[in-house]
Amino acid sequence: MPVGILIMRWNERAGAELVGKYPEEVNITEKTLLQVYSQHESIAEAGMVSFMIGPLNIASYTTGPEKGYYIILLLNTDEDPDIYEDALADIAHIVLDNLEEKRYLSLLPSLFQRLAVFPSLQPEQKLALLYLDEVKRMVLQRLREEGAVSKSELNVWLKDTYREGFIDIESIVSAFVKEGLVKGISVKGTPSEVIFLTSDVIISRVPPVLLFNECTQKGLPVALKEHYINEIKGFFANYHPSPEDVLSILEVLADAAVYETFSLLRGAIVTRDDLEKLKKKGVDNIDAVLKFLWDRKMIIVLTDDKGIEYFALKSDILVQKIFPEYLVNTIRRSYKEKSKAEAVLLEHLNVLEEVYRSSKRA
Repeated sequence: MPVGILIMRWNERAGAELVGKYPEEVNITEKTLLQVYSQHESIAEAGMVSFMIGPLNIASYTTGPEKGYYIILLLNTDEDPDIYEDALADIAHIVLDNLEEKRYLSLLPSLFQRLAVFPSLQPEQKLALLYLDEVKRMVLQRLREEGAVSKSELNVWLKDTYREGFIDIESIVSAFVKEGLVKGISVKGTPSEVIFLTSDVIISRVPPVLLFNECTQKGLPVALKEHYINEIKGFFANYHPSPEDVLSILEVLADAAVYETFSLLRGAIVTRDDLEKLKKKGVDNIDAVLKFLWDRKMIIVLTDDKGIEYFALKSDILVQKIFPEYLVNTIRRSYKEKSKAEAVLLEHLNVLEEVYRSSKRA
């Protein structure tokens, strides 16, 4: 587990400035800060470096010379810094979005917690974090529309379109590759590596089928069964999916304490006493978590004739990778319109065939 997080800024006059840290007892020398700067200086662009200085195991991500911020993660000596690269890139975006009045300082405890749990995230949580990132969402949408785009073209397009923050195209593409959504391939005749979409993501509310079918076996009194079933039926009869709702429900998967509670509710209908036991798993504010789920219409509270409250899921969440069959038509259209080189289109078909055959063998 990480030891601490520090935010450094490079000032041309004053040099390395430590502008934030968590926990407060974490300390690092000015000499070490200068070594962090020196490691990044040799690369001279946004990205992560990792190195050891004595007993310190450091993973550091910089926003690049234009912004000049460094997110420094101190790790135990036996930890692999590389597994935190995507998370550090996301944290850097959040810090830059909250520079005004140093709002990022109040976020450091939650950002540190996010980094701490990152290696143990479930696949659906990693996909949720990827999709919640505005820039990555833009990239995914463009790849859905075109199927394949060169990395250099993506980089120019993002910098022109997303003016609110910095763009690190390498970390963006790396995140997609790690999740198995794209492949980057050098194609003869193209100026840079081509990024091919190989899997898409489906995100939706779905009924909590297990609880719907077995609610009384999962903790709900028989007297409340009909009420619970009618609540679920009524909700989905009037539910209309929207992009805003997708982002809202993904926040359930992205927050560690909320996800812990949500996971419990996926398998059982519970009382307040059951929820209080989650404090042993780091869910310190049960009321805040329940409000979070209630506001997103994820839960229902049922009360029996003795006044005992039962907390149950009203809606579950499906986040799943799918094979993008629609891309065959996209490739066909691009061929007719001659909007992409034939070599790129043929390579995409080969990649999709390989992915499809692999999925069938699995």
